[in-house]
Amino acid sequence: MDVKIKTALISVSEKTGVINFAKALCEMGVKIISTGGTAKKLSEAGVSVVGIESVTGFPEMMDGRVKTLHPKIHGALLGLRDKSEHKAAMKKHGIEPIDLVCVNLYPFEATIAKDDCTLEEAIENIDIGGPSMIRSAAKNHKFVTVVTEAGQYDKVIKEMKANDGAVSEELRSDFARVAFGLTASYDAAIAKYLNGKANVPYPERISIALLKSRELRYGENSHQSAAFYKLPASGETSVGSAVITEGETGISFNNLLDANAAFELVKEFSEPAAVVVKHLNPCGCAVDDDITVAYRKAYEGDVISAFGGIVALNRGVDAKLAQTIMESYSLFGKAKGASGFFAEVIIAPAFEPEAIEIIRTLKSWGSRVRLMKTASLDRAKIDGSEFDVRCVIGGLLLQQRDLAGWEPDALKYPTKAKPTKQQLEDLRVAWLAAKHTKSNTIVLVKDRKILGVGAGQMNRVESGLIAFRHAGDEVKGCVMASDAFFPFPDNVENAAAAGVAAIVQPGGSNKDDEVIACADKHGIAMVFTGKRHFKH
Repeated sequence: MDVKIKTALISVSEKTGVINFAKALCEMGVKIISTGGTAKKLSEAGVSVVGIESVTGFPEMMDGRVKTLHPKIHGALLGLRDKSEHKAAMKKHGIEPIDLVCVNLYPFEATIAKDDCTLEEAIENIDIGGPSMIRSAAKNHKFVTVVTEAGQYDKVIKEMKANDGAVSEELRSDFARVAFGLTASYDAAIAKYLNGKANVPYPERISIALLKSRELRYGENSHQSAAFYKLPASGETSVGSAVITEGETGISFNNLLDANAAFELVKEFSEPAAVVVKHLNPCGCAVDDDITVAYRKAYEGDVISAFGGIVALNRGVDAKLAQTIMESYSLFGKAKGASGFFAEVIIAPAFEPEAIEIIRTLKSWGSRVRLMKTASLDRAKIDGSEFDVRCVIGGLLLQQRDLAGWEPDALKYPTKAKPTKQQLEDLRVAWLAAKHTKSNTIVLVKDRKILGVGAGQMNRVESGLIAFRHAGDEVKGCVMASDAFFPFPDNVENAAAAGVAAIVQPGGSNKDDEVIACADKHGIAMVFTGKRHFKH
């Protein structure tokens, strides 16, 4: 059933496009009711407006807190026009039906994002009348059109012009669906803020408000559909905040998972760093004073696994770096046994125009690579209140994010041999890489460059053997990181046989004394961090 729009109520905080929308409605003979600042702006633009107080018989009061919470507004929205009792009540009380409500909400999330926002200011920016009108109109979408986004204006006008001022049932239903999603998201943001103010990390109920960013090519596998949703209030530099320039085939679910894994590792370093990730694990990670050198070292960590991987950088991409990435195979990979190279995604704070041109044109795969620009990294903006969420069938597991990094003051040195300054630097790189690698994991590093990774194995000994095999002859004199403690000395024995010079691990095993004694026997320096980094 189409419903002709005769009367519209417009009350918006975000006023982009509203004047043209109101003018278009007026041109089709629609009566406009409006409130406060919206009414003033529309009147100044020459739109004929009826003030809300003329409809309710009450002035706006209490600093604008009370203006639309009135039976003549909600009766006009909720009345069922095909029900005689409702029609009789509306006639008796002088309630004229409202056919369209155009409302967006007080900018609560933008307000609390300000560094100097006070609790009082946040509370004042909790909209009451807006959500109430939206919900009333959405509930009665059989007769009422509810418009909550500027992007909906043209759709309404287009339908009205094509249907003698009427809006279709299909559009009203779709807009109602969007409206309830908006109010749910709005309430979730308020609840999150108040839970934070009350220092309640795990409240009785949690709603996680997400904003759809895009539909994806497919999920983990091609028979699964997928979409990407963002946390709209997050100010952290991340995959979620990145601007995605898609290649020819768009970005996928796995691309984003891997890009997140790569970027979260590269964010750990303040100096120039590069990471190459494959299937959520770093196959390359390196630090250097020069970002191009850091990339080369990261790529050389495992030139075979790097094929089809994700490249993450914590510095912008200039022409020199772009050329090095695109020519990785011919410059470094071929000599080390690689069959070729291409990247699914390159994620970095910025891309110079010349760099983009090189990426897109130098090699045939350059037209397909997805570029993700994140803006500059600022660890001060890391959102410690954001949950790490894991799904199980029928529920969610929530935990704090693992934001513990390299903590020099917490380190303990239980062995007779002590690490050199250079070894400590390598241990730092190895430890941070291990943090971002699937458990059980062993990571080998030399000269601030990953040599080998053993990841996701059911036992730590097997992870070590895989890492030693990857490192090959370079293993002599390297350092080793383990994401959790050694339950037995066997990993240390294997490390000694391979030529490892220093080890970092959490400590805390019942057999720490045996592990330390084994390290002392082989002259290996060992460092305890006191924290583990399981990553399931």
